[in-house]
Amino acid sequence: MMKMTGKAFAKKLFGAKYERLPRTLLIYIIVFWGLYIAGCQVQIASPVRVLMVSAFTAGVMWQALSSKDNAEELKAMLMLPFRHREFVFSYVAALGAYAILTKTGLLLAVLLAVSEWKAIEIIGIVICMLHAVLMAAAVYSLRKYWYADVLWTAIVVAAILLCGSRTWINLLLPANGMFAVLFLWRADGYAFYQWESKRSYAARQKKRASLWRYFFRYLTCRKNYLLNIAVMWCVALVIPYFLKEIAGLSVVPIGFAVLSLNTPICILLSCDRDLEQAVRFLPGQKRRFCIPYCLFIFLCNMMADAIFLISWQTQNGGVTVFMACGAVFFAMQSAVLSVLLEWFYPIRDWKIESDLWHHPRKYVVPAVMLLLAGIAAWPVLLYILLILLAMEITTLLFVCWRHPK
Repeated sequence: MMKMTGKAFAKKLFGAKYERLPRTLLIYIIVFWGLYIAGCQVQIASPVRVLMVSAFTAGVMWQALSSKDNAEELKAMLMLPFRHREFVFSYVAALGAYAILTKTGLLLAVLLAVSEWKAIEIIGIVICMLHAVLMAAAVYSLRKYWYADVLWTAIVVAAILLCGSRTWINLLLPANGMFAVLFLWRADGYAFYQWESKRSYAARQKKRASLWRYFFRYLTCRKNYLLNIAVMWCVALVIPYFLKEIAGLSVVPIGFAVLSLNTPICILLSCDRDLEQAVRFLPGQKRRFCIPYCLFIFLCNMMADAIFLISWQTQNGGVTVFMACGAVFFAMQSAVLSVLLEWFYPIRDWKIESDLWHHPRKYVVPAVMLLLAGIAAWPVLLYILLILLAMEITTLLFVCWRHPK
């Protein structure tokens, strides 16, 4: 029973014939060999490695567990007769293999290529990844008691940072992993299913359609998306501290380009296949959907850029009108490019939402913004960009005025 259940989930995540694994492993080999022959070397402390791999693996595992698309598959499996313990461990094993092989493997390839490792350290990292999978699954199954989950996570993170000795870390993680296994042993399959509240169900039954209501409900119904936005705001607060040695207008656009890396709000059509089908099927939806969607991303980007400018003024001072105009320009261009990518090149070959978060396409817009940041360092070219921005905003407002619906 456990083998059959695990195989069913694995085929859903890796493909019917596991065809996704060979391609993924080939990419890891290319990345590792490219960095290794480049001779890049970085000194990384052992606790930092453990915390980095643990946080990344646990984050991917949490995304996989909370995936809406994965919830439908889980719902269908729960309709069949099953044994609770076998079902739980086969489900966790399948998602854990997905998180480690398709996501953490890339991070591990980079770390192995740029730093020196000993055999005992590699064994410790393997233990670290398994521990992250088990703990993320245990915490997710107990998400009703969120305060206990937060305390448990904080204790583990603090212990990893404070225990500088590899021996203590290698003893701590297996012990805590066994503690997580005990919680999973008592859990059942329904602990991993996302029950729809009556309030959210009633909201979906409203007949009046509003794109803005949908955009904000899209965020509020996905708490991890809101968490990602909060992280971007924290990044906006911290970036001026690292750039304070090179204060000036030529550095500020780099911060705007970095803050354009906000994946969740830029994958709306790719994430919701039903919405994409409805938008493309109904007449006139290209204008009615893309313009409000562009404004929505623009507002989200502007909030992060505004926090960045406030932080820059507090730490370094010297915020000018051109910096504010630059924030509007980069927020608008990032929004326009993100919407164009979603409309013309949506991501379709994904299994669960975590694939969308880590798709290479997420780096296209930030890369273009970095190129524009280099252009904006020249005053004459900056004036040209601001003129283009004014023309773009005027066109957008004109279209909204002519077609308010």
